[in-house]
Amino acid sequence: MTQDTPVRDQVLEAADRLFYAKGTHAVGMDELRAAAGVSLKRLYQLFESKEALIEAVLQWRDATLTAEITAYTARQDTPERQVLAVFDWIADSSGSPGFRGCAFINAYAEHGASSERITAAVRHQKSGMHGAIHAMAAAAGRPEWVADSIFLLFEGAMTNTAIAASSEPARQARAAAEFLLDNTG
Repeated sequence: MTQDTPVRDQVLEAADRLFYAKGTHAVGMDELRAAAGVSLKRLYQLFESKEALIEAVLQWRDATLTAEITAYTARQDTPERQVLAVFDWIADSSGSPGFRGCAFINAYAEHGASSERITAAVRHQKSGMHGAIHAMAAAAGRPEWVADSIFLLFEGAMTNTAIAASSEPARQARAAAEFLLDNTG
């Protein structure tokens, strides 16, 4: 497999955009080829299957989101505010056109039972997000169960902001996380 980075990134960006907007099953390789501006032959030289492409998109999105959330939370001056900023990030993100919630949960819903590769990519992202929240909560002097609870609030907020088409679930989850932070130590 050739790793022509600019073309590969072009395909990943197009696939991410289409998969997020429509779902992975609804997007055919021909539609993706046209959106990415590459031949079908080139697409299959870069990714041996649609499953491999979905896995690569999830890995690419994971790196992109990790950097985005890290930069967003780093602007806060205390670990407690960093933890709460993850909910502000959701609220801000959910206001963008085409917000469909968590791309990883969406991909798992479509492929979880049938693809070990996609399931592994989703689990890796969830583990990384849990670890980031755990590190912030630990820096704030909070016990592990608080970090676990805040992670579950984060995941619930990601899902429910999409379903409700509102940032209100993120705000409610933030209030619950703030209560946990204020009442533990």
